[in-house]
Amino acid sequence: MNLLAPNTIKRSTQMASTLCCKGSWLVSSTTIRRRLPLVGAFCVLSLGFSNLCPTLSSSSNCKTGCAQSLPFVPLLRSKFSTQSPDKPVHAVKMEGSSNTVPSIVVYVTVPNREAGRKLAESIVKEKLAACVNIVPGLESVYEWEGKINSDPEELLIIKTRQSLLEALTEHVKANHEYDVPEVIALPITGGSPQYLEWLKNTTRD
Repeated sequence: MNLLAPNTIKRSTQMASTLCCKGSWLVSSTTIRRRLPLVGAFCVLSLGFSNLCPTLSSSSNCKTGCAQSLPFVPLLRSKFSTQSPDKPVHAVKMEGSSNTVPSIVVYVTVPNREAGRKLAESIVKEKLAACVNIVPGLESVYEWEGKINSDPEELLIIKTRQSLLEALTEHVKANHEYDVPEVIALPITGGSPQYLEWLKNTTRD
């Protein structure tokens, strides 16, 4: 009967153990790769690597965790970060420029073109606004004295300083044929720096 030498038996046992360990590692890693989403794998690498490899962390003397020193971490942060880089702002904010003043858009309706043009010219002449747009073709449906009315109107879109709203309102009341003219103001929060500077320079203080 042929018997294997003790050294041969020892080497065969070691080889079988190594193959088993490698085979189980391949199975487990394949299973993990199949189950973990790509983003999840990135999170494990970038956030939890220091906990998974304490030996590497201590040997590299990295105070913030070994994931900080990995070369691909900056790439992952830049690719998946929700913070966008600063972009040049072409529109000025009203509170952010010394060349502008708090400004508003005011809506005023008029019964016809003649009344609208006359009122618009008087507003600009008094420097109560920098510009007035006349928008034709409106139809207004409203209740007045218990009746539902429908009348053709035109709309004045008035651009002016916020500080001039009270004076503008009084001017519209004094020069409008309605008993209760519409005067509605909306804030201008930003826009073209050149236009807003022109608005400031063409209206009175």
